[in-house]
Amino acid sequence: MTSATAETAETTAPKTSRRPSSTGMAIWRAIRGNGKALAGAILLFIFLVAAIFPQLFTSVTNANDRAYPLSLPPSSAHPLGTTSYGQDIWAQLVWGTRETLVVAVVAGALASILSVLIGVAAAYLGGAADDLLSLLIDVFLVIPAFPLIIVIAAYANGGNLAVIILVLVITGWSYGARQLRAQALSLRRRDFLESARVRGEGWFYIVIFEMLPTMISLIAANFLGAALYAVLTAAGLQFIGLGSPSSQSWGTMLHWAQSAEALQTGQAWWVIAPGLCIALLGAAFALLNYAFDEISNPALRPVRRNRRNRVRK
Repeated sequence: MTSATAETAETTAPKTSRRPSSTGMAIWRAIRGNGKALAGAILLFIFLVAAIFPQLFTSVTNANDRAYPLSLPPSSAHPLGTTSYGQDIWAQLVWGTRETLVVAVVAGALASILSVLIGVAAAYLGGAADDLLSLLIDVFLVIPAFPLIIVIAAYANGGNLAVIILVLVITGWSYGARQLRAQALSLRRRDFLESARVRGEGWFYIVIFEMLPTMISLIAANFLGAALYAVLTAAGLQFIGLGSPSSQSWGTMLHWAQSAEALQTGQAWWVIAPGLCIALLGAAFALLNYAFDEISNPALRPVRRNRRNRVRK
């Protein structure tokens, strides 16, 4: 009996040692093993460095200063030229990274938190609470988002970055809440949750320490989707003039470039540079989703390995 018990302990030990494995390490392995996700991580890292340390990329301390000759072409002193107002386009591009990323991260994080609170609460509580919260989710899903954003931003006098973030959170949480509710419903009657209830654990412990850790990859994917939505929508709001005209962001650059008719006056880089950066940042968030798809759907991993083995053979 003793040897059998020891053998059983030996066979079960690897399983228990794997379970507390770091989620961060799992994410890194998924990113490292996926070329698209790795490309997205590299792109996002470059933008993060530019946002935190803009002085590494430009010596200009205030990108809104009108300190240069008007409409200069690209040169060694001004890699992308200057605007019709005498501002360095490259400096505006670098300094605009910070506000754009702040909007993406803050709005994405707040929308994800709201999605988790409403989606998981609806699934776990069930009954009338689930019906009411599901109705709320459905209402926000069918409302045309961009017209609502324009109306709210206009009535709130746009301009303020906090208002833009609030508008993005209000209109960007419902899709993630629907996904998280569906996932939480599939987990609600799992054995490990039932055993936690039998042990006498409260709902807070069950949700926070038992349910949410199994949904980390889906929550992260929802954050990336919400951040992508925030980047594109905030740029659209600023482009049509609902942002602060003095803010340093890529959307504001596009707004002033359109106002000055940059394409018609031969200042193409004033339009191309911020538009390209918005596309690249959006691509970074989208590409990173491949890693979280791999974590949340383990079937994707052996399929890819089998394909590699076939190629080698």
